[in-house]
Amino acid sequence: MRLRERIEKQINDLSEFTSTPGEGTTRLTYSKEDLLTRNYLKNKMLEYGLTVKEDGFGNIFGKLEGTLKDAPSVLLGSHFDSVPNGGAYDGPAGVIVALEVAALFAENQLTPKYPLEIVALIEEEGARFGGGLMGSRGIVGTLSEESFKNLKDKDGITTIEAMSKIGLDFSLPKRSPNSIKAFLELHIEQGPILEEKNIPIGVVEAIVGLTQFEVTIEGKAGHAGTTPMDRRTDALVAAAQIISQLPSFAIEEGEGTVITTGRLDVLPNGANVIPNKVVFSVDIRSSKEEHINNVIRRMKELIESYQVQGIHTTAEQLLYMPPKILSNEIKALLKDKSSDLEIPYCSIDSGAGHDAMVFSDVTDVGMLFVPSKAGLSHCPEEWSDARHLANGVQIFYEVAKCLTEVE
Repeated sequence: MRLRERIEKQINDLSEFTSTPGEGTTRLTYSKEDLLTRNYLKNKMLEYGLTVKEDGFGNIFGKLEGTLKDAPSVLLGSHFDSVPNGGAYDGPAGVIVALEVAALFAENQLTPKYPLEIVALIEEEGARFGGGLMGSRGIVGTLSEESFKNLKDKDGITTIEAMSKIGLDFSLPKRSPNSIKAFLELHIEQGPILEEKNIPIGVVEAIVGLTQFEVTIEGKAGHAGTTPMDRRTDALVAAAQIISQLPSFAIEEGEGTVITTGRLDVLPNGANVIPNKVVFSVDIRSSKEEHINNVIRRMKELIESYQVQGIHTTAEQLLYMPPKILSNEIKALLKDKSSDLEIPYCSIDSGAGHDAMVFSDVTDVGMLFVPSKAGLSHCPEEWSDARHLANGVQIFYEVAKCLTEVE
């Protein structure tokens, strides 16, 4: 089977592991769909001659040993979880591309000095346990074991309980960041630039900084019919007033700064009950750290100003990642190999956060984008051409040969 056809088949295979058939990909971390996906990926790793392991967070590794004893690995991969009702390409495309690089190593019987290792990472999206980038943060040590164990989903299920339910073992060894020589990640662009320019490959120069907060507004429940308007402490009204003012903070900062409230939980969520508690998310992103910090400050001041007339507010920061510049050496390699293969490319910045930004704190990182049809992502219509993914395989294959110092 040709490379493009193999990629298409694997994308289609993985898209079947969703809890919302016909309505996009919903694959939450440690779910039944997660288990089906990880078994598929582990079998594919074994098929390609890799040694398979999982760590105590549930990240999956497929390793081709090198000739140097105890040498750090060149790591390739991405994540395999999804947002609710998302697409089939965000994350899995990068894992599949990495697997196909390993397949080329096997087909050509290459022996690396430094190990080649494929990784499929958990909970990049943060759709179940919040915060996001959980697998990579666990590997590099910015997510402690204690913090990990304390995370719960919206139903109060802890990470450890969810892992146990699908047979994963938290006590397995955790990966040391010192064991990583370099990290390569391919991802769909999730925006319109490459498609509009008709360029098949984007070499990522930098990744925007991002932070995520969970805001809680507490008031007092009451009967919708018998509580006078001047006697109410309505948590949802206060939350709505706060949320409506947040976009102006990003607009005033400018330079591509964005702010989003994407999740809203209302309690007790009854049509005839005044809400006594609202929990909502706030996601702030910018290419400049000063803009992120300015928006955080203004947001906190706004939220605190609503602590009147029985309303209580808190804002908990779940995640903070400053803007990251990727490795100049690997960027140069990616561009050189693209040119050698006569694959057109351009430099591009990432407006989305990725596991690559986490790994960039501990190792050299390179990242490629491929075009997204109509710039769409995080929706069922998400689509990228397998020809472009095959280009990514060829580029990463050549770069991985250099980084692993194939003999």
